Amino acid sequence: MKHSHSLFLKVTSMREQLQRMRDAALQSIEQADGESSLQDVRVRFLGRKGELTGLMKGLGALSPEERPIVGQLVNTIKDEIESCLESALTSAREQEINRRLQTERIDVTLPGRRLPCGTRHPITLVIEEVCDIFAGLGFSVAEGPEIEHDWYNFEALNFPPEHPARDMQDTFFVDNNLLLRTHTSPVQIRTMLKQKPPVRIIAPGTVYRCDSDATHSPMFHQIEGLMVDKGVTFGDLKGMLTVFTNQLFGQKTGVRLRPSFFPFTEPSAEVDIACVICGGKGCRVCKQSGWLEILGAGMVDPEVYRHVNYDAEEISGFAFGMGIERIAMLKYGINDMRLLFENDVRFLRQF
Repeated sequence: MKHSHSLFLKVTSMREQLQRMRDAALQSIEQADGESSLQDVRVRFLGRKGELTGLMKGLGALSPEERPIVGQLVNTIKDEIESCLESALTSAREQEINRRLQTERIDVTLPGRRLPCGTRHPITLVIEEVCDIFAGLGFSVAEGPEIEHDWYNFEALNFPPEHPARDMQDTFFVDNNLLLRTHTSPVQIRTMLKQKPPVRIIAPGTVYRCDSDATHSPMFHQIEGLMVDKGVTFGDLKGMLTVFTNQLFGQKTGVRLRPSFFPFTEPSAEVDIACVICGGKGCRVCKQSGWLEILGAGMVDPEVYRHVNYDAEEISGFAFGMGIERIAMLKYGINDMRLLFENDVRFLRQF
């Protein structure tokens, strides 16, 4: 009888402690103001070092008869607290979602924010336009390496090692025989070595020379052309370039050819167009002459044919070359070549 009375007292004491802890947990859950506070309540009462865990450690001091009674009570209270916590967490999350929907509402009637759209560089625009014009005249595009062998860049184009014309081009040499190409003419040599006439190509690309000022850059772009076939004449050259300049600058653009010299063409000519600024009347840009030089051209020298095993008695042809930066400056009214390479967004946005 005494043992039964003692068991009753221990169980009653444990029950009262658990009941007080339960009431405190439910009150804390009710007073919590968000998910973070509810998580703190979970840790306080159900965590590894929480109040319920502390009470459960006291089960070891109970007798075998007492443990099942108190253990069942602990599980009941634990399940009740967890159930209330989950219900409160669900409610808190829903409230947070509703709050965010109210405060972060998107007005779909407002205009969107347009992303800035890039455009092609003026150099690219001119290269594409020139290539399109010559594609309409039956020319295909050919390419070659920018690091070139001296033989392709100079010797095969009638620039012998001691030829004074080499001084016309200040060259970046990699070693004795390798260099940064000074023009895209080596592409003409490489093409003729690969195929027999007829040949009708243009060769756009980057070239390099030791020169830098308002009208020159150490790195710039050229497009050179080559046409080789039976019966090609200087008249064909002039007619082809007239069609090209009229399409690029306008149908009423005047064209003239002046005698000149290039080692790989004979006869050679400088090609001028009527000044696009003053319409040929004379201004500061054209130095009052009414004309602007845009490219060089001529009939391919028979010595060049010898290097590519063409029979100069059977075929003939012409070649021409132009600086794209100069064409772009004339076409768009740019007065300083350096603007094309400084990547100033204010300048580039105009295109």
